[in-house]
Amino acid sequence: MNTRQLTELAQQLRVDSVRASAAAGSGHPTSSMSAAELMAVLLARHLHYDFERPQHPANDRFVLSKGHASPLLYSMYKAAGAINDTELLTFRRLGSRLEGHPTPRRLPWVETATGSLGQGLPVGVGIAMAGKRIDRTGYRVWVLCGDSELAEGSIWEAAEHAAYEHLDNLTAVVDVNRLGQRGPTRHGHDLGAYARRFAAFGWHTIVIDGHDVDAVDRAYAEAGSTRGQPTVILARTLKGKGVEAAQDREGLHGKPLKDPEAAVEELGGVRDIRVEVQPPPAARMLHAVRTGHLELPRYETGERAATRDAFGQALAALGTARGDVVALDGEVGDSTRAELFAKEHPDRYFECYIAEQQLVAAAVGFASRGWVPYAATFAAFLTRAHDFIRMASVSGAGINLVGSHAGVSIGQDGPSQMGLEDLAMMRAVHGSTVLYPCDANQTAKLVGAMAGRDGVRYLRTTRGETPVLYSPTEEFPIGGSKVLRASDTDRLTVVAAGITVHEALKAADALDAEGIQVRVIDLYSVKPVDRRTLREAAERTGCLLTVEDHHEEGGLGDAVLDAFLDGRPLPRLVRLAVRTMPGSATPDEQLHAAGIDAEAIAAAGRLLVETAIVH
Repeated sequence: MNTRQLTELAQQLRVDSVRASAAAGSGHPTSSMSAAELMAVLLARHLHYDFERPQHPANDRFVLSKGHASPLLYSMYKAAGAINDTELLTFRRLGSRLEGHPTPRRLPWVETATGSLGQGLPVGVGIAMAGKRIDRTGYRVWVLCGDSELAEGSIWEAAEHAAYEHLDNLTAVVDVNRLGQRGPTRHGHDLGAYARRFAAFGWHTIVIDGHDVDAVDRAYAEAGSTRGQPTVILARTLKGKGVEAAQDREGLHGKPLKDPEAAVEELGGVRDIRVEVQPPPAARMLHAVRTGHLELPRYETGERAATRDAFGQALAALGTARGDVVALDGEVGDSTRAELFAKEHPDRYFECYIAEQQLVAAAVGFASRGWVPYAATFAAFLTRAHDFIRMASVSGAGINLVGSHAGVSIGQDGPSQMGLEDLAMMRAVHGSTVLYPCDANQTAKLVGAMAGRDGVRYLRTTRGETPVLYSPTEEFPIGGSKVLRASDTDRLTVVAAGITVHEALKAADALDAEGIQVRVIDLYSVKPVDRRTLREAAERTGCLLTVEDHHEEGGLGDAVLDAFLDGRPLPRLVRLAVRTMPGSATPDEQLHAAGIDAEAIAAAGRLLVETAIVH
């Protein structure tokens, strides 16, 4: 396309953004209109993409980080012939694929869900890392950002990591339209302020007039020829460009234009320009799914081993068996034991440093390219990345997260390092799987099982060594549990997971010596939970006691309670959890101070049984 045709295509994208938002009665047409030239030139001149084969390994990847500008994206799809005008006008309607913010659950051309600002560029970094280091098919990653989201710290985590990785296959295009939701952005149209920041992080920077299609074209060509560093194109634009009543005016964010028909007329009317998007080059398949038989590490019953050690050894074994597994670390691989994977498979190990948002975002990026990522850090630090985990679920991304150093049992490091909220956080994520193994063989089996699950999967590991309870041949289906001791005369059921399983067994021994028989359930699958076994135990014993190295809210106790929210009578239930703010102490002292050790379990069990007898 020549200059005139590109200008006409940009006007079409504006018109269709106005029309789609008007048909919906909501949306963000003005945020779409500012970036029309940027996207017209990309679509017609620089993007290599086969819309009929969205998984083509050599397709360029486009991420709309400013996801509220979805009318612009859908207008691009119409121009490319991927959707028709009728579907365009179903924008934001019930059942439409064209949601208010795009998601890959609905549309095969969307790489990741966006809309929570500051996430598109970090995920784009993950996609670009996959492309440069392991896919190696030559595709480029294009990310359209808004200037408002540059206030997010995650943007600068991504900026530093992209430069560190020399991602010259990544181009960020920033639509600097000056206006945010409630008024002007922090730097307005001071493009130099943004350029200095990106340059300081090691990016090649280009400053342009974002409404000059020739300048945009030259900038994209320059980005494509830049080697050794990522490129950012900072484009000065006007929000609502082309419509006098909306252009560069405050108070119109997230609102359809008041007079869409007049706006369309002012923009030159409806058009139906079709773009022949350049096809990607021929490329090999991405990678083999399996390359060998999975030989998990084996531990002998009675020996002691930390579940974090078992995780690292099992992950390394999984990487040998499956060529599609990658590992990502938050600069704690020596503690989480992810470094064991690095030693065996250095080409598939990615150090993200202490940047947990980028860590999870990179995992989402790898997952979008068909890889199976395992991202590990301390359980406590994953809370920093919760919004990225939430959006991974919105994307339907298949990622494995591993949180080590969970609970007070880590000992002397104190509460800043203790994951005490992670089970609640992960249980609340839509479609998540939450696992908390108590011994090494169980951990190894669950590490392997996670790879075959959909959605967000979370494994919680323990710092200290614990006894091996299960044989290497034992199976641990997700959604199951293990009854470690039971009899026909049980008067109490103790439900535990992870470190508290061992305390529960000690307490059961003590109570048995007093004539109180106790059933012990290892609830290693916290979500989905084994409702059948829990209900059977409640019917047989009448009393349940849960104990967890986690805060009371949202963890194991709530998971157990959920098994009885079907209208049937509730059993007597007591929940032991960490209810005080820990300090520094030894692991045993921590468990005792929190009231979740064997002594506390036995005391609570006696009282529960006595109360049941009285009543």
